[in-house]
Amino acid sequence: MSKSPVTVIGLGPMGAKMAAVFLENGRPTTVWNRTAAKAAPLVDKGATLAATPADALAASELVVISQTDYKAMYDSLGGETHALKGRVLANLSSGSPDELRRAGEWASGHGAELLTGGIMVPPPAIGKPGSYVFYSGQETTLDRHRETLRELGDTTFIGTDVGLSMLYYQAQLYLFWSTLTAYMHGLALLGTAGVSAEQFHPFATMSIASLAEQGPMGYMRVITDEVDSGLSPGDANTLLMQAIGADHIVEASREAGIDTRGPAALKDLFWRAVNMGHGGNGLSSVIEAIRTPAP
Repeated sequence: MSKSPVTVIGLGPMGAKMAAVFLENGRPTTVWNRTAAKAAPLVDKGATLAATPADALAASELVVISQTDYKAMYDSLGGETHALKGRVLANLSSGSPDELRRAGEWASGHGAELLTGGIMVPPPAIGKPGSYVFYSGQETTLDRHRETLRELGDTTFIGTDVGLSMLYYQAQLYLFWSTLTAYMHGLALLGTAGVSAEQFHPFATMSIASLAEQGPMGYMRVITDEVDSGLSPGDANTLLMQAIGADHIVEASREAGIDTRGPAALKDLFWRAVNMGHGGNGLSSVIEAIRTPAP
């Protein structure tokens, strides 16, 4: 049986790769982009270039959107709302959770269904083993198009709230960026003493591995259990001790002549939790300061 068609709107690095993956899987693929010239390599591979957004919507029930933001979707489709009826918009663009919820209301108001998604790999890894996408919306809608969307990566359904996929996406990105940025800060700090990145690398990887260790003593496992239980025992390693240690990282960075704002933000967060009364608790009690924005 022939595969069901798909339309891809937005042909930046992400969208172009998605369209290419669909074509590689033998799926009839229609594309549209505000700058039509970007479609030429995909047309050479067999894609159909739609002349207008309305033509792109008419070509497939499933419309995968990969644009800079949700405003771009409105700019592209806002004048073609008559063509939205009966369409499933799988928007994998970035935005805020409330923005996605408003987009869901906009889509349903024009007879379309919105699936939101956060794709958790860079463009070259789309469609490769290990690629996965968080989806939220109606699971029955996702099930109807799961075969198509699975060509981009594993389809991980997380709930009916269309804003939830973006919360997962942003939580993962923040974890990714902050971890690598902390690593770079460590490299810069050691670099002032002539230590190369290569020399520090094996020690940093051991630290990261200990965070993700799956056993009961893995640091992320411990934090997970303590946050869910609401218990944060300080034992022999209180938050107060760690806040004092954070002071020393800031001072070491200042002495080394490198930027201190990252460590200073961490130090301030630790001390705010201490001042809230959590100094005798463990590190996981910092979440109480995160949950309570500073005035």
